[in-house]
Amino acid sequence: MTTDGVPVVAEATRPAAERRAARDIGVVGLGAAGVAVTAATMLTNGLAYLVPMLGARQLTAPDLGALATVLALGAIAAVPGFGLQIAVAAHRARRGPSGTLRLALCTAAVTAAVTLAAAPVLTVALRLPVALTLLLAPTTFATVLAGCWLGELQGDQRFLRLSAAMIGLAAGRYGGLVVGLALGWGPVGSLLLGTLTGLLALPLLARLAAPTTTGGPVAGGPDPGAPDRGLTGRQVMTACAATLAMLVISYADLLLARQLLPAGGSGGYAVGSILTKGALWAPQVVTLLVLPRLAWGDRRARALALGLILACGALLVAASAVAGELAFRLVGGSDYLHLAGEAPLFAATGALYAVVFMLANDRVATGARWPAAPLWVATAGLVAAALLVAPRTVEGVLTCALVTAATTAAAMSWLAFRPTRG
Repeated sequence: MTTDGVPVVAEATRPAAERRAARDIGVVGLGAAGVAVTAATMLTNGLAYLVPMLGARQLTAPDLGALATVLALGAIAAVPGFGLQIAVAAHRARRGPSGTLRLALCTAAVTAAVTLAAAPVLTVALRLPVALTLLLAPTTFATVLAGCWLGELQGDQRFLRLSAAMIGLAAGRYGGLVVGLALGWGPVGSLLLGTLTGLLALPLLARLAAPTTTGGPVAGGPDPGAPDRGLTGRQVMTACAATLAMLVISYADLLLARQLLPAGGSGGYAVGSILTKGALWAPQVVTLLVLPRLAWGDRRARALALGLILACGALLVAASAVAGELAFRLVGGSDYLHLAGEAPLFAATGALYAVVFMLANDRVATGARWPAAPLWVATAGLVAAALLVAPRTVEGVLTCALVTAATTAAAMSWLAFRPTRG
């Protein structure tokens, strides 16, 4: 049997020379998969950016603000979907195919119910149309449930199908919104169409994730002698908590800047944080591709992934040092050129958080206890340092963020590579 062109044979049953050959074949296959997943990610991001661009041209300022706020709330509510994907992928890689749909439906339903219950509060607190906040529930249901099938494809290392599923999900999530905005349907009509297309994309994802005569776990995957234990709600909650911790720590400095700095400084920090997010998300395809191998406890794959992410980060930091002024001019305009000298620090913070994200995924994939604990501790330290020690300047908040990212990356690296792992 093969999976996207990679032979399927239980790793534990083969001699060492054959296992090494399979790993070499896997490296070549991962290169092609990386290109496909990167292209799918770029298309997803392009569609996501197209929504506010069209909205700015088609909607009034109040309507645009309302739609942007609801989309931001939707992104927050979708966090359980990312956690579900990580949990399913890691379980699938370790244990092979097992029933996860019922737990995924429960996770999506609970998330949607919480979103629905919060709709009246959000409507009043954020001055939003009630129709928009009510539509958050079905939109969130579709996005979270999609994490189940994405996780199955990722755990099986069927990355070509995964890239197709990512494109299908992006077309569902954003395609309806784009069409609705282009037709002048307003924020409610556009989000309603986007919700419908998002729900219609789910059968496509289920079909892509379905077993085929040429699909299944990749070589070196599930242990054939391992007991068949199903995915548990605790595992999903653990992955969701880790995903939430990653989101919080990566945005904490931006929120602190908003709270501690004057309006001009806060705006400048927001512009610089775009460089941070760019350096953070640029190498995330590496984490996506390596997660199943992390679930197997493959130390070689972990070290290689860490090396690739560090190399990508070093390249981005060097580029920002050389072209910091150009970067700030493109991102924020000439009003923020006085911060160009800080561009390498913003990029370095994002590059270090990329390391943290990969190692946090590693801890979730290998079943470590309390995988998100170091991130929550680091977030608390960042908040305390920014409030009690750092100067109330862009440089002060940025220094706290950089030190936090470096300390957390070092601590997570020690946990990952220490001789005996818990």
